[in-house]
Amino acid sequence: MPQHQPHSHAFGQDAVKPGERKTLWVIVLTAITMVVEIVAGIVYGSMALLADGLHMASHTSALGITAFAYIYARRHALDRRYSFGTGKVNALAGFTGAILLAVFALIMAIESFRRLVAPVPIAFNEAILVSVVGLLVNGVSVFILGGGEHHHHGDHHHHDHGDHSLRSAYLHVVADALTSLLAIFALLAAKYFGATWMDPMMGLVGAALITRWSVGLLKSTSAILLDREAPAALHARVSEALTDEDTRVADLHIWCIGPDVFAVIAVLVSRNAGSPEYYKARLPAELGLQHVSIEIHDEMREIAT
Repeated sequence: MPQHQPHSHAFGQDAVKPGERKTLWVIVLTAITMVVEIVAGIVYGSMALLADGLHMASHTSALGITAFAYIYARRHALDRRYSFGTGKVNALAGFTGAILLAVFALIMAIESFRRLVAPVPIAFNEAILVSVVGLLVNGVSVFILGGGEHHHHGDHHHHDHGDHSLRSAYLHVVADALTSLLAIFALLAAKYFGATWMDPMMGLVGAALITRWSVGLLKSTSAILLDREAPAALHARVSEALTDEDTRVADLHIWCIGPDVFAVIAVLVSRNAGSPEYYKARLPAELGLQHVSIEIHDEMREIAT
């Protein structure tokens, strides 16, 4: 008979994540640069610069939503109204940010196409200067987040509860830096080689990059929000840990309830069953299994009935 004991459903969401404060600093830097680039892009007529500013706006929005999610998840981590804690708040924030990215990408694509058809004058020197400043800000943001902290070592099944969001923020600013480089390249090509079409073309390239990132984020976050089953490799590890010569797994469900946090419901059939705690203790600690429910059936009794 499964034993029911009171336990916390915080699953680490009540703790401040390692990269949260760093991410907030990057949000401030990115937001300031975003405003400068958007205004400069409009004033100086550069679509590439405007696209870079909008790209930074998309990531500022996404990071801002993520920061809000961190705070909300932490403050409500012990709220019993959330059956499996507040870990999915981060996934919801990412899903919302992905939709915003798609909207920004559409705006960029429409404006870039319009300027391909009807070019506008560009103040190259001023636009290039602002783009370089934007690139420098991206470099500072990368330094603040610390690229060296995002590498995972050891077993690929290991899950770290803090690095996921920090890694995401790091990739955001790297993407911003790439878009800034595209803007500088387009403006230099237009200024020195007369290839004015390169400016709106880089706007289209930037829109494509944002769209790709948005689709990827929508896929990953929707899988969490819809309780998609965990990867097959994790299933195999859990099933192997629970199975022995007397026990087999009759039913197994594993799904994500937070950043690298998984819930498990397992139904076991055994000829010589131990307690649920016995089987829970056999699960590898590094798998991030924070909410495990095990139901055990006596095989001999089932045969008799």
